[in-house]
Amino acid sequence: MRLLHTMIRVGNLDRSIKFYTELLGMKLLRREDYPEGQFTLAFVGYTDERDGTVIELTHNWDTGSYDLGGGFGHLAVEVEDAYAACEKIKAQGGTVVREAGPMKHGTTVIAFVTDPDGYKIEFIQKKK
Repeated sequence: MRLLHTMIRVGNLDRSIKFYTELLGMKLLRREDYPEGQFTLAFVGYTDERDGTVIELTHNWDTGSYDLGGGFGHLAVEVEDAYAACEKIKAQGGTVVREAGPMKHGTTVIAFVTDPDGYKIEFIQKKK
């Protein structure tokens, strides 16, 4: 067994695809409309679905936003340099909600950004 993907619902699919591909550097792996169900699925990731876990972006055509609720925490992405990753996000209009720095009670450098729908993404700096 292996983990295939994590699904999140998004209010504006094109805006979300742009965030994940342009700001986070993922690739759009596939996108398919389901007219009878009134929804579109798009899969983004750093590797092909055969080789790694990806994110499924689900857009229900009649829903512009979602209540994120209290159960979901965040997605985590390993980055070479969390400080530089935050600067890139800010330079491209993204939102950093926790600047890069050592985690509380530890030494691992982390940061948090939000995607256009408010989902949190943690940057974890790669250990040298």
